[in-house]
Amino acid sequence: MQGAIDPRRLAAIGSVLALFATGACSGMSQGEQRVLSGGAIGAAGGAAIGGITGGSMIGGALLGGAAGAAGGYLLNEHDKRR
Repeated sequence: MQGAIDPRRLAAIGSVLALFATGACSGMSQGEQRVLSGGAIGAAGGAAIGGITGGSMIGGALLGGAAGAAGGYLLNEHDKRR
């Protein structure tokens, strides 16, 4: 099928982009870094899972990004209370 995008290749590209995005956190607070990197990693993982399982990669990225950002925020709030 001409013009079709291989989901595995797209997931690999997304993962690499997520790694680059997490490297751009040098001027942020630790909490901001956790939320951003959690969102980026979650989006890449969600897109990969969506692509591999034949589901929506965009939907997977949105859900994964939201879950990752929420996880980063909750981790930061937990560590503040220690």
